[in-house]
Amino acid sequence: MARAWQRMLSGRRLDLLDPSPLDVEIEDIAHGLAFVARWNGQTRGEHPYSVAEHSLLVEELFGRLVPAAEARWRLAALLHDAPEYVIGDMISPVKAAVGPGYAALDERLARAVHIRFGLPAELPKLVKAQIKRADRISAWLEAVHLAGFEAAEADRFFGVPKVEGLGEMRLVLRPPAEVRRAFVERHEALCRGLAEGD
Repeated sequence: MARAWQRMLSGRRLDLLDPSPLDVEIEDIAHGLAFVARWNGQTRGEHPYSVAEHSLLVEELFGRLVPAAEARWRLAALLHDAPEYVIGDMISPVKAAVGPGYAALDERLARAVHIRFGLPAELPKLVKAQIKRADRISAWLEAVHLAGFEAAEADRFFGVPKVEGLGEMRLVLRPPAEVRRAFVERHEALCRGLAEGD
C-alpha cells in the first residue's frame, strides 16, 4: 500500500487521508507555505511570491472589508490556504483538470487545521464568502502587480476590486525565512486576540 502521510520538520506525521488536528503545527504550516510559490512561480521579483505572503495579504484585506471581524475569523482568513503546506498551490485550471479529489483532500486538511486552532470545522457561509472576496481581491492585486496581467484582464478573471485604500497597497517580496516569521507572528497575535475574546 502506498504511503499516505507526510513527515513534517516538527517530526509530526500528517495522514493525508485522515488528518488529525493533533498532527498540525503552525511552524510546519508557516514553513511549508513560505516555500510554496503562487502563480506557479511566474511572478516578477527576486523572490517567489509565496502562499504565506498571499495569506498575510488576504487576512489584511479581510480586515479592511470586515473591520469589526472577530479575531477567530481573521485567523480563519490567515489560514484559508493552510492545506497547501502539504498539497502545494495549484492554479485553478489544474484544479479543474484534477477534479473533485483535490477539493476533498483540501477540505479534509482544512477541517483538521480549523479544529487544531479552535475554529469550527466548517466556517459560517458568510465568513467563508467574505474570505473568498478578500482572496479574489488579493488575486487581482497579485495578477496586476506581480504576474504581468493588465488591469482590464484581471478585472475579467477576478472581478473589479472594491476596497478602501487598495491603490496604496504595495506587494513586497521577502525571503522565505522572513515571510515564515511574519506568518507565525501574525498567527500568534490573532491567537492572543482569540484568547482575550476579541
